Amino acid sequence: MKFFGLHWIDSLILVAYIVAVLAIGRKFSHAVKGEGDFFLGGRSLGRWLQFFLSFGNMTDPGQATTTASSVYRQGAGGAWLALITLFLTPYYWFMYVWFRRVRLTTMADLFADRFGSKFLATLYAVTMLLIAIISVIAGGNVMALKTLQPLMVKEPAAYTVTEQAMVANYHEFSDLRKQRQTAALSPQAEARYDTLRDTYNRGELQPYVTYLKPVAFYLVSTSLVAVFIMLGGLKASAVVDAIQAILVVLISLVLIPFGLWKIGGVTALHEKVPAVMFNVFGGDAASEYTWYSIGALLLVQLIGIGGAQHHMAISGSAKDEMAARLGVVTGGFSKRFITIAWAFCGLIAIALFGPNLSDPDQAWGLMTRELLPVGLIGIMITGILGGKIALLGAQCVVLSGLVVKNLYEPLLPGRTEKHYMLVARLAVPVLLAIGVLIGLFLNSVVAILKFAIVLLLVWGVPITLLFVWRRVTEIAVRVQVFATLFLIAIVPWVVSSIPSLAQSPALTVMTRERIITTQVAATAADVAAGQATAVGVMIEKTRRIEPVSVYFEEGIVRADPKDPNSPKTGKGLFRTEVYLLSLVGCDVTQFSAAALLTTRYLVDLMIPIVLIIGVSLLTQPTDPARVARFYVRLKTPVAATLEADAREVEVSYASPTRFDHQKLFPGSSWEFTKWDKHDTLGFIACCALVGVVLLVLKGVLVIGS
Repeated sequence: MKFFGLHWIDSLILVAYIVAVLAIGRKFSHAVKGEGDFFLGGRSLGRWLQFFLSFGNMTDPGQATTTASSVYRQGAGGAWLALITLFLTPYYWFMYVWFRRVRLTTMADLFADRFGSKFLATLYAVTMLLIAIISVIAGGNVMALKTLQPLMVKEPAAYTVTEQAMVANYHEFSDLRKQRQTAALSPQAEARYDTLRDTYNRGELQPYVTYLKPVAFYLVSTSLVAVFIMLGGLKASAVVDAIQAILVVLISLVLIPFGLWKIGGVTALHEKVPAVMFNVFGGDAASEYTWYSIGALLLVQLIGIGGAQHHMAISGSAKDEMAARLGVVTGGFSKRFITIAWAFCGLIAIALFGPNLSDPDQAWGLMTRELLPVGLIGIMITGILGGKIALLGAQCVVLSGLVVKNLYEPLLPGRTEKHYMLVARLAVPVLLAIGVLIGLFLNSVVAILKFAIVLLLVWGVPITLLFVWRRVTEIAVRVQVFATLFLIAIVPWVVSSIPSLAQSPALTVMTRERIITTQVAATAADVAAGQATAVGVMIEKTRRIEPVSVYFEEGIVRADPKDPNSPKTGKGLFRTEVYLLSLVGCDVTQFSAAALLTTRYLVDLMIPIVLIIGVSLLTQPTDPARVARFYVRLKTPVAATLEADAREVEVSYASPTRFDHQKLFPGSSWEFTKWDKHDTLGFIACCALVGVVLLVLKGVLVIGS
């Protein structure tokens, strides 16, 4: 018996999980007595709950979809989209101490405290609410939907005539694309290929028909998240994260043995997947991930990661500094190992399905359907849905904190704590509902993730600098935020939304198509095709690298897919950074996919840094007394109890120069401090673990080669 394409056993597992989650929320609702309990878990979470909270926020199973999809498109190098934060883990060892020591509730409070600026606090709250709704809530919805859609499919006998035609067109497109890789098509076949490719790029070709529709899925799943969080707050989310950690490990590993068995083992994997796809630094000339694009991505993440709104809540909920440090570092490294498993699944998807999936974002769901037996499919679904609950749960607590503490309370001060708690709870379903509406207009999970990475720079740059540079001014932050938002957020959406701009011949240009010839080891398929005498013999292969859009993230399509003569239009966000480079004379049509990605990240990084440093040096410094209080509190270690900690902070306020002897550059405006034993040993251990993860990654990629 099946319900909407799911076996009754899998359906029962899903229902049992939903009941358990609601029971957890109900249980912890009794422990939520006020805002401190709801937003920060009473600042009482120890090392284990900090680990699970950090791991749950970092290891959203939706990222399995993103990573597998990126690897399917780009080869092993595509894993860097998720794995690049590996190199940030030693930095986390220090960063989470900063966020714990400032002793604030929300990230917006940081600007009110550092500059005495309610305007900046409100601006942060408004912009980060929008950013988080797009990248986290809406993006999380899209990721979960695309993973689960292939698991709830119609039987072919139930297809309508239109659905039969769609599936047939998909298979025709796949065949033509495969032929075109190695030989030119006839004019008629080329015209047909162009028409089908346009439909394919729109996501309108699928090899199956699913029961799972966006509106119904978003409403049901987000309602579950809303009820859960309104009941239990951050501590309930941390407990669900503990359960979710086990599920994440299980669903990340379970596909691998079934996949290897299906394709014939790791040796067969290397025979069926081109060798370049196992290259850590990208695949062939079509790959976006080379050493220089990965380096640019690392710099953006290093500066931008501090802007994420959840850091203050997670680190602030820790009972002490060591709990915050160990929680984020152990959670982070656990996520890196899981990411390697996701990447390996992406390679298995290439071997299973070939290079012609209509929507690579669904590779994970398709593998689940093809490989797993009844029961394990139900566990996979609960893992994906549970990941959404865990991620959105913690994020909604953070966002509701921004709404109450930095938007609502300043407008209506003096209300009771019970009143503000009611507003915080009501904010959760409202935020989720907005995320549902936006999710209906988003398509590519990889594009969403890339957009989220650069959006973090808007606030990541000022937050990172104000922790280490005393000279940052409020005016500089204002100028930088507005300018950066305009260039990397507003313009990309506006250009894509105005038909006359999106269809402009000057903006719908493509890179030049290239034909590359490489020496590769022959596979069994090459021998069967008469292209080699034996497996392993080096042969010459030619591959056509199709052009990509220069200025639009998701490519160029026809305005009317049924009319091959209709105007071309850009799809996805507009790359403002690449366009700016073209204005100074660069021929960006010569760029590779990796060069386009690198350009975007480097320009997005340099603009806010130059603006905030330049304007800070030209404007009046912030009140020295306020700045001194901020930095002395930042350097005051967190005490064992809340009462003792409050006393230590008062001692520091009475002596603002109390920790000046720790400054690395005495007498300067730079607030870098000398490392103590914990700093040094922790940093060395983190760096060593980075090396271990890289060795494991390399080892996984060469097994069976």
